[in-house]
Amino acid sequence: MQPVSAAQVGFTVVLAIVSAVGFLLLRCQGKGRPFGPAGRRLALAITVLTGCVSAGVALAGGALLNQHLSTLLGAIAPSGLWLSQMRGKEEERRSLAREAATFWLVSLLAKLDQAMAEDQRIWCEKRVDDSWNVYELSLAANRYYERIVERLSPEERRRERVHARLEAIERRLDVAALIEDGAPRSKVVTALNGSRYTRLARYERYLNDLTRLHGVLRHDAESELLRLLSSAYRAGYRSLAKFAPSAPTAPFTRGGEAARRAR
Repeated sequence: MQPVSAAQVGFTVVLAIVSAVGFLLLRCQGKGRPFGPAGRRLALAITVLTGCVSAGVALAGGALLNQHLSTLLGAIAPSGLWLSQMRGKEEERRSLAREAATFWLVSLLAKLDQAMAEDQRIWCEKRVDDSWNVYELSLAANRYYERIVERLSPEERRRERVHARLEAIERRLDVAALIEDGAPRSKVVTALNGSRYTRLARYERYLNDLTRLHGVLRHDAESELLRLLSSAYRAGYRSLAKFAPSAPTAPFTRGGEAARRAR
């Protein structure tokens, strides 16, 4: 058995923690920020604990084998933990011993996923203002869409369905604008049936209460806008500025929207 120096212990632990940070970032790529405001403490706990456990196992093995090998194991061991966690998504039988050994990691990662989702929700909601009227909400959706498609690759755009989300927002706001303009019920029904995004039983239930229908349509448009923004967040475009109307806007009408599209 070869003695392990304090310098080697320190170097192996640091290397294992750095390796754990790298593999954590790799695991969370496309999902969120592991070191964001809500998840920072959990991410630090995961990386430190994983690094220390990995370094301890590596040093114990290295004491019996080779000092250089123990340092290498300290750097590689965290990858085994992340890979085993990712394989856990597949339908495979896992031994009871393996489940018990990684239970702490699985629990912490689940909490980290929740924290990242909370950070994403807060980031997206900060970019949607409840005081916007229907016209401003449509302008914001188009502005965000333009910025997002500039940053996303064609494959990311298809995967995130950014164009479909914008279409869903605008079709719902079109009908909401008709209601604001005082359109008769028959015209609202025609508009609802004009798009697959509004031709839903959910909206037909409120045809006898157009004020309520207007609120539901606006709510659904805002929810779709939040989903559009979440695609920017997951892609790492977190510098996206909040839309700010440049001046008081006129009421949103289908004619006004058509004129805006023509420009």
